Amino acid sequence: MKQLQFFIFMLFCGKVLLAQTLGGNTVYNFVNQPNTAQISALGGLNISNISNDAGMAFQNPALLRPTMQQQLNTSFNNFVAGIKNYSLTSAWYLNKPETNIAIAINYFDYGTLTQTDAAGNVYGTFKPVDYVMQVMFSHAYRAHWWLGGTCKFINSHYAQYKSSGVAVDIGLNYFDSSKGFQTAFVVKNMGAQVKTYSNGVKEELPFDIQFGITKKLAKAPLQFSLTAHHLQTFNTLYNDTSFNATYGTINNSTGFINQLVTHLVAAGQLMIDNKVEVTAGYNFLRRHDLNVYATANGLNGFTLGVGILFKKLHIRYATGFYQQNLFHQISLNLNWKGNGL
Repeated sequence: MKQLQFFIFMLFCGKVLLAQTLGGNTVYNFVNQPNTAQISALGGLNISNISNDAGMAFQNPALLRPTMQQQLNTSFNNFVAGIKNYSLTSAWYLNKPETNIAIAINYFDYGTLTQTDAAGNVYGTFKPVDYVMQVMFSHAYRAHWWLGGTCKFINSHYAQYKSSGVAVDIGLNYFDSSKGFQTAFVVKNMGAQVKTYSNGVKEELPFDIQFGITKKLAKAPLQFSLTAHHLQTFNTLYNDTSFNATYGTINNSTGFINQLVTHLVAAGQLMIDNKVEVTAGYNFLRRHDLNVYATANGLNGFTLGVGILFKKLHIRYATGFYQQNLFHQISLNLNWKGNGL
């Protein structure tokens, strides 16, 4: 009964904030970028995948486990257009309160850009950066339930324009190891800007309600995940008819079926002798958004990854298409003390 009450409470929290807008009309959308290669390979979003990877807790704090004691996850992403993404997550288990905690940062470096005014006059260069810092915790409830929370400090700096904000996530996770089944529910980015870019009207954060399930097959080294996002609103699509007529689109339908499936991210993982991990994902919304030109890549929305799992070091790589560009992300998992993972 208490589990159901908590689930209803989080749904209520989400419903109260339904007025918040979607990505593209919100500020700090970089907080939704995957911080580690395993998440990127899973389609860029996953809150329920069965894995001993502290980096996964960045998207759902309820995934933190005691086995992640002093685990360190670090990641580098050579993103499109020369953008560099660095992330770090470290976790600990506190015996007395029987609580898992973690700290993390996800940092974006956009390189050096030319600063101009509206007329094109050059005033020098600047280096824009974004980052989000997180403190996460999880606590077990009875045999199969985990409750989690995240506190975020968000900062954005573009030349003379600076902004910061705070947000919280609330996560719930059910895990039955005997059946290889895991499900999760997360309410993300409940918060506000503390400082606006130009001392004007405060912008809204990229609020999101997500639900995910993962099932590991009993007689095969396979597990499958399905994650639903933006559950607070049905239509997440933007359709500019004049833009479509000018540039042409591929499969840019905003009908009922397309609105439904673009809430989903599907993924699968194959484990080979518990030492090699092969991952594939498909993000329906990403494919829809990237297929805006007639020259769109047929592989938009697909992601792939591979992991080599040594006893004391896990190495993971992820890649995927953004139209004609590939990203390359590498993550390392290890233990501070050199113990096995």
